[in-house]
Amino acid sequence: MASNKLRVAIAGAGAISQFHLIGWQAQADVEIVGICDPDKDKAHARGEAFGISRVFADMAEMLDETQPDAVDIITPVGSHARLVRIAADKGVHAMCQKPMTPTVAEAEALIADVGERVRFMVHENYRFRPHYAELAQRMQDGEVGRLRHARMTVRASAVWDYEGKEPFLLGRQPYLTDFRRLLVFEVLIHHLDALRAIIGEMDVVSATLDRINPALKGEDVALIQLRAENGALVVIDADIAAPGHPPLPTDRLELLGDADTLIYDRDRITLLSQPDAVSQHDLTANYQACFTGAVTDFTEGLRSGRKFQTDRLDNLKTLRLMESIYRAAGVEV
Repeated sequence: MASNKLRVAIAGAGAISQFHLIGWQAQADVEIVGICDPDKDKAHARGEAFGISRVFADMAEMLDETQPDAVDIITPVGSHARLVRIAADKGVHAMCQKPMTPTVAEAEALIADVGERVRFMVHENYRFRPHYAELAQRMQDGEVGRLRHARMTVRASAVWDYEGKEPFLLGRQPYLTDFRRLLVFEVLIHHLDALRAIIGEMDVVSATLDRINPALKGEDVALIQLRAENGALVVIDADIAAPGHPPLPTDRLELLGDADTLIYDRDRITLLSQPDAVSQHDLTANYQACFTGAVTDFTEGLRSGRKFQTDRLDNLKTLRLMESIYRAAGVEV
C-alpha cells in the first residue's frame, strides 16, 4: 500500500453488503473508492446510503478506474473464483464472502492460481462473534480441562414457518430454494468454522441429512457426528425448518470436559461450577460485531502483514470439513 490510508472497493450491493459497509465505516484511515453490482440501481442505493460516489456495474472496470488496494467481494458463491482471479491479476488484495467456492476442488485451484501475488481472506465471520470468541478463549484457558464431549444445537424457522408466514431466509435470499446443498453448505459452514476455532480440528464420523420444506432442493435438517483431534466426541443437531423458532439460527453449545462444563445458550455463557457468573451477550449487537470483526482482521492483516484468522488456507480446512459431511451422508459433491 502506497500510504497508511487503505483504499477499498466493494463488489456486490445485496442485502449483506450493508453489514460489510458498516464494518468498513468502523475502520480508521479507510476510503471506500467505489461500489459495483450488475444491478446498478442497487449499487447506486448503497452508494447513496454510505456516501460512495463512484458506482459501477462491472468489477474489473471499477478496479481499473479506482485503483484500490483491496476489494471486498460480497457476491453469490458462484462468482467468487472469477472475481478473486480478476483482483489478483490486477494486484488487488481480496476478501470474499463465504463459501470461498462451491467445491473444495475449485477452492484448491483458486488458491493455486492466486498464489502469493496478493493477500486473500475469506469473510467467514462466526469466529468473530463475541460469544464464540469468548468460548474459544475460555477453552484455550483450560476452564473445562480436557474436552471429552461437545454438542451443538442449531434451531431456526429460516426456511419453514407457520402457515401463511414467509420464511425469513427464503424471503431475503430466494435463490437458496434451488441450492442442492443448503443447510450444511450455507449455514452450518459457519458453525463448523467456529467449532474449529473453539475446539480445534475434527474428522467426520457420520452424517444424516433430511428435508422438511418440500419446496427446497437441499437439506434443512442435519445430524452430524465428528471426532476432535484429542478424541472428544462432537455432535451437531441442526434444524432450520423449525416453526416458532427465531428466523435467524439460535445456537446452544455444551462443552463438557473432565474438570467442568461450559455452556453457551442463545445469549449467555455459563461455567457450571460458577452458575451465578453468567456472561450475557447482546445477539443483535453481536450480529454486526462479527462483520466488523472480520473486516477489522482483514484491514489489520493488510497493514501489519500478519496472517488473517480466516486466511484462504485456513478456510480451506472448513470447506473440506463441510464437503466431508456431504460425502458421509451419501450426497454427491
